[in-house]
Amino acid sequence: MADYLTQGFHGDMGWLAANADRRADPRAMWPEARTAIVVGLNYGPERNPLEGLADKAGGNVSVYARGRDYHDLIKKRLKALAREIVARHGGAVKVFVDTAPLMEKPLAMRAGIGWQGKHTNLVSRAHGSWLFLGSVLTTLEIAADAPETDHCGQCRRCHDACPTNAFPAPYRLDARRCISYLTIEHKGHIPREFRAPMGNRIYGCDDCLAVCPWNKFASATGEASFAARPGLEAPRLSDLARLDDASFRALFAGSPIKRIGRDRFVRNVTIALGNSGDPAATGIVEDLLGDVSPLVRAMAVWALARLAPDRIPAARAKHGAAEADADVRAEWDS
Repeated sequence: MADYLTQGFHGDMGWLAANADRRADPRAMWPEARTAIVVGLNYGPERNPLEGLADKAGGNVSVYARGRDYHDLIKKRLKALAREIVARHGGAVKVFVDTAPLMEKPLAMRAGIGWQGKHTNLVSRAHGSWLFLGSVLTTLEIAADAPETDHCGQCRRCHDACPTNAFPAPYRLDARRCISYLTIEHKGHIPREFRAPMGNRIYGCDDCLAVCPWNKFASATGEASFAARPGLEAPRLSDLARLDDASFRALFAGSPIKRIGRDRFVRNVTIALGNSGDPAATGIVEDLLGDVSPLVRAMAVWALARLAPDRIPAARAKHGAAEADADVRAEWDS
């Protein structure tokens, strides 16, 4: 982790650096803890998520975000498990679902659930790359399960599949180049070099997960909460681009997508429109030149230049002359 942070691979996820010491050992967060109980829950998709990349008029949403927010379901079940542990065996417990500085993937490997693959995510021989993780720390001393070993071998399909070359080496991810990071965690303007490779990926990216050979043993999830919401398997970009803040919040209530807010989401959608090659999208993009968010306006300039460069002079005369945001002005000048 220290080397990862030193090289800046965490991008602007400052919380990783701020909690680095606590992430090094669960006992740094809770000194009384003696055992970590790690669980995995399958969220495997019914179809290959890469199929959606061919639908240029539709947006591709990462599998984990197509249903309801997994945090709620897993936390509820972990709390039930924790209560049962205390009732039967005593001790104290604390529950974690990706909400505290706890290194869940290394713990899951030590617990025998899977191994951290070359794409840095957990891989299971039974479930491939499709597992949500949760943990219960307890003061009880419980005998450890045998750890899982690495079964990646010489395979590098995940690295070869990455659209932005985000893996500088096996088991190393430069988040600053990762489409999942750029579309979800990154708050600013997405660097120009990554916009075309994003294609129609509007929230996250599953490419490195989907190509893993171990997925041949995976099965579709049986959890109804993880099933894709209507319209989120291949949502129309033209509809999503018209979302205002209220309609965005209503559409994504109970979804992890809601966390990034309307402006970042429509920023991503606007890039996808620019990559669509669809002349019918030009009018929508021109409307976005006057959007309330500079994140969206900047990407609308870029998208219009991709779709209809001949319309840039007139659009700039209408929208660019009095532009107050320096980043948007830079897009007009590029």
